Amino acid sequence: MEGRSRRRIGVTVAGIGAAGVGAAVGLRHFAVGRVRLRPDPDAGEPFGELRGRELTVEAGDGVPLHVEIDGPDDAGLTLVFCHGYTLNQDSWHFQRRDLQGSLRMVFWDQRSHGRSGRGTLENATIEQTGDDLRAVLAATVGPDEPVVLVGHSMGGMSIMALADRHPELFDRQVVGVALVNTSCGDLAEMTLGLPLVLAKVVRPLAPGTLRGLGRRADLVEKARGLGADLAFVVTRKMAFADKYVSPSVVDFLEQMIRATPIDVIAEFYPALMGHDKVGCLDVLGKVPAVVVAGGRDRLTPVEHARRIAAAMPDAELVEVEVAGHVLPLEYPGVVTGALRRLIARVRPEYEEERTA
Repeated sequence: MEGRSRRRIGVTVAGIGAAGVGAAVGLRHFAVGRVRLRPDPDAGEPFGELRGRELTVEAGDGVPLHVEIDGPDDAGLTLVFCHGYTLNQDSWHFQRRDLQGSLRMVFWDQRSHGRSGRGTLENATIEQTGDDLRAVLAATVGPDEPVVLVGHSMGGMSIMALADRHPELFDRQVVGVALVNTSCGDLAEMTLGLPLVLAKVVRPLAPGTLRGLGRRADLVEKARGLGADLAFVVTRKMAFADKYVSPSVVDFLEQMIRATPIDVIAEFYPALMGHDKVGCLDVLGKVPAVVVAGGRDRLTPVEHARRIAAAMPDAELVEVEVAGHVLPLEYPGVVTGALRRLIARVRPEYEEERTA
């Protein structure tokens, strides 16, 4: 389609070395995949330590939202980053690190995640997170200052809810959108990588199972701590496709997930399964966009990204064939590169500044 570029990135890994599989001595050291035959390039990375100027924004129902701001206030363009389900703003670690400079960046923890306050069960909805994003924008960006919205997974859905409930923002303030590993609906059809027949059996059980776990939160949290090594293996299997992904990155992701209370996971699950924002894509389509997807994403399959991009006439679609659901951590350079290109489209002088 005219006005849209499409990139398909096939990532191959050459050389000697593979993730080790084995057991170390100790009660908590059965660590499949934690031992490597080659160095971990991210072993010294300060995950979770990048911090900005802190701000508390009150949501419409009174929930305090934790917000951090990086970069100069007179930057001329602000990027607002919205993280995914069970994560927090630190999931944007590499983008936060590598985009430092002339840009202004806003990071926030969605309600009941990270350092934000707990919301009620009734407000554990995508519509509410869209309104929360509106509150963050109102508190951090002037009404006439341009904004690029960046969302991963549930964060992308929050952007869609914002477009659905506040379409006027895309006429005067929002100048670009980046959607990473997300969906506009039909998540109830995902297979989680299981054979279709088995997936159809498992899907109806999940809501009831999660609700039951949420009611026994104390016991579940104790079990989660004891099962840290098993959680590492499951996280690597479900979130990543690259078998050479850094163990430090996997561990960082697993810690974020484990820090999200099980009852919060249970509360938001029905909202994700019921998410349907196809109707807002014409609003998002008013501005330049980039849609980034993993070819082996088990949670929001690549077909969902293709559907979104097809409905947005000025969208660039980027597919990473051997990648899973957490592209900002698995292939951070791809995500950061896509953001740089989007920024250059909405602010051409940015590319001149960056290469000067």
